[in-house]
Amino acid sequence: MTANASARAIKPELLRTYTEDFNKDRANLIAADAAVSAGVLKAATDYRGVRALPRDFSIELKQGSITNQERSGRCWMFASLNTLRYELMHRWNLEDFEFSETYLFFWDAMEKSNTYLENVLRTLDEATDSRLFEAINESPADDGGWWQMFAALVNKYGLVPKSAYPESENSRNSDDFKQYLNSKLREFAAELRRRSAAGASEDELRALKDEYMGTVYRICAVALGEPPEKFDFFARTKDDAEADADGKAESCKCEDKSDAKACKCDKNKDKTGKDERPQIREIGITPLEFYKKYVPVDVNDFATLANAPLKNRPFNRRYRIRFSANVVEAGDMEFVNVPLDVFKKAALDQLTAGHPIWFACDCTQFALRKDGFFDQSVVRVDQLFGTEFTGDKAHGLEYGDSPSNHAMTFTGVNLGEDGKPNRWKVENSWGKDAGKDGYYVMSDAWFDRYVTELIIRKEYLDDATRALLAAEPVELDPWQPLTRRCR
Repeated sequence: MTANASARAIKPELLRTYTEDFNKDRANLIAADAAVSAGVLKAATDYRGVRALPRDFSIELKQGSITNQERSGRCWMFASLNTLRYELMHRWNLEDFEFSETYLFFWDAMEKSNTYLENVLRTLDEATDSRLFEAINESPADDGGWWQMFAALVNKYGLVPKSAYPESENSRNSDDFKQYLNSKLREFAAELRRRSAAGASEDELRALKDEYMGTVYRICAVALGEPPEKFDFFARTKDDAEADADGKAESCKCEDKSDAKACKCDKNKDKTGKDERPQIREIGITPLEFYKKYVPVDVNDFATLANAPLKNRPFNRRYRIRFSANVVEAGDMEFVNVPLDVFKKAALDQLTAGHPIWFACDCTQFALRKDGFFDQSVVRVDQLFGTEFTGDKAHGLEYGDSPSNHAMTFTGVNLGEDGKPNRWKVENSWGKDAGKDGYYVMSDAWFDRYVTELIIRKEYLDDATRALLAAEPVELDPWQPLTRRCR
């Protein structure tokens, strides 16, 4: 071993010092017993931190049943649909409702495949080991995504209820389906590049791409089943509502009825075993028609806010990430980077007004998945390991330690006596056995540190932030995003 290599190596005398220091501290031995037996997170759980985060909230939205993305990377899609179903349920007075996640999953796979092949055609002059081509080729049609990908799919394909296109084994557990779809797409990419090098024209290459997309459709249809072009929709409204001629559910009012027995919602009329709740019924409706008629919000009326305190990403600017689209004609992902106070105020204003919020974060940091906590005071790994974790939000983003990797939905917040938030209610999409019946509680300090994206209705933006939506965007390369596609 050279002298230089010896200087770089772990020295035996240092190892002896490390083990002596470890074993003479009783706290280390207790921590090791707990961690080895129960795992790091259980051993690090602080009961005082748990007690400091009760699960009651001064502002709380009534949501439907907890959803479950299972073994797939569709969190961004579930969180998006959860925000819309809340609006639909309360507009139409439904007890519960769930959109078909598989429907958008099918079209997302198709659109990402098409965009990947188009990006291959855009970069024929790039070497396969160039940074740009490697970024494009990393995951051609993976599961991950952002809100704007969701909006692009809804604008083009509409929405359907889950009953019209239910889950399948390959939507619940998508790895095998996506593995072979991506393998085929990379074969297509290699052939397009080979044909181009041999002198094929752009028209010839695009015709070949269209042929390849037929194979993509076949793979998606075999794995997921074909999506419906039309479907029937049936729902019953709550007992205190009736539907008008357009299907709209309204509260039942009998004050003007001269004959109480004639009032169909009269609580005192004779009861039978028949379910006489008002019905909403549609026969042969298309997905776009369903979206436009039954969803009371426009997916284009939302903006992506980021809070990324980085010197090379100044606040109060609009950014666009190149090669980040799923639907090629819809354009790339954009966001406005704003200071934390602006970021948080927008969230509070929207929740206070009674609307849930799509958000993205690093769900792995100081989190108890089973018990449902996001808080550094609950997961005391600093005490367990005897070392402080001092990195701030800028450090986590700059060094890739805490980029966004999961999307969920805010459905509540608790305000203290000073009117400021101290904890947030989170609806997850990991099923009802994760967290407390599917819900998590997040401390406000954790929000500040690890929440990096919010999807906010434009009406709840301040004037200065709203004006930024029309500003000329700063272009970012695909390896420069502040967030990853959420999974």
